[in-house]
Amino acid sequence: MIGARAASRPPALKRFGQHFLEAAWVAKLVACISPAAGDVFLEIGAGAGQLTLPLAEAGAEVVAVEKDPRLSARLRAVAPSSVRVVTGDVLEQDLAGLVGGSRPGRAGRRARVAGNLPYNVSTPILRRLVETHHGHACFEDAMLMLQREVADRVVGRPGTRDYGPLAILTRVAAHAEQVLALPPGAFRPPPRVRSAVVNLRFRPCPAPVGDRARFERLVRTLFTQRRKTVLNALSPLVPGMRRCSARELLERAGVAPNRRPATLDLDELARLADVLAAAPR
Repeated sequence: MIGARAASRPPALKRFGQHFLEAAWVAKLVACISPAAGDVFLEIGAGAGQLTLPLAEAGAEVVAVEKDPRLSARLRAVAPSSVRVVTGDVLEQDLAGLVGGSRPGRAGRRARVAGNLPYNVSTPILRRLVETHHGHACFEDAMLMLQREVADRVVGRPGTRDYGPLAILTRVAAHAEQVLALPPGAFRPPPRVRSAVVNLRFRPCPAPVGDRARFERLVRTLFTQRRKTVLNALSPLVPGMRRCSARELLERAGVAPNRRPATLDLDELARLADVLAAAPR
């Protein structure tokens, strides 16, 4: 977790991956988020509240999740009534429930997400956000601090080396854009990695990909063999189809067999998944 730096704070704990953001960078992050009165935020990795409190001061309601009980206790002691502090692992929480999708007066309101994600579990948290939005369409956007290499893979575009399953599966639910790069010196203690802030703008309705489990299996199969042509990379999914060849399936999907997996955009992958699902066996 990377939390904003407080005037006084407990020592950073290595087991929680804690590095505290300097005040000048906190201000830049808040400017990127641009909180407004009436916003509802889910904050991941709230620390002692240096981001939480500016969000609340802007008139937002905040559900602040913090795993470290020392920090959550400090935040609970100073937070206004518009902040609800949850002590625990965000991966073990009902995220849609936390932002109050089922509470009176919340119907139709989509929550915003802000977070300094623990770098060692940032990918599972991203996946959880996407899955939650798939099931509940409850998020408007997310401003997330990530390790730079992970951020690059989230915003990867077709044809680039960073493009792969993380970018594709995120894109099903949201448009991703990198908005801020941070050097190690932006934190105390400085981490050994570079950092970046990624903005996810969630789709009101996730992109239609049919069976999500089948779509994900297709994507992961293709990208474990990203140096091969799509024709060869698709072959492991075809053996049980006696009446269809991989070449025929690609023709039906409108995908040239000599292309590489990393050149396929979301729409092409979705069509290919649908063709695979409909193919006679």
